[in-house]
Amino acid sequence: MEFLDPRGVPSRPIESYELTAQLQPGDRVALFANGFPDSVAFLEHLDKALSHELPGVEFLHLDKGNASALASEDHLSAIAAECTAVVAAYGH
Repeated sequence: MEFLDPRGVPSRPIESYELTAQLQPGDRVALFANGFPDSVAFLEHLDKALSHELPGVEFLHLDKGNASALASEDHLSAIAAECTAVVAAYGH
């Protein structure tokens, strides 16, 4: 019997990621669900986790409702006018 490691071998060196947005109390972050199942539920959990790590930061929940549609002008306008950052989530 042979076992295979499904992770594979990276083809490129791993690059570290550093958060560039410095969020302050009163800032707002859009949590934008793409309409796939569980994307809204995932962002609700993310809101709770981020609220603990980022006290005073507010979260605006948005949902495209249709995974195959583009983000609407209303969604994009709300994000641009009201938010410092945005997290887009993909369900499964």
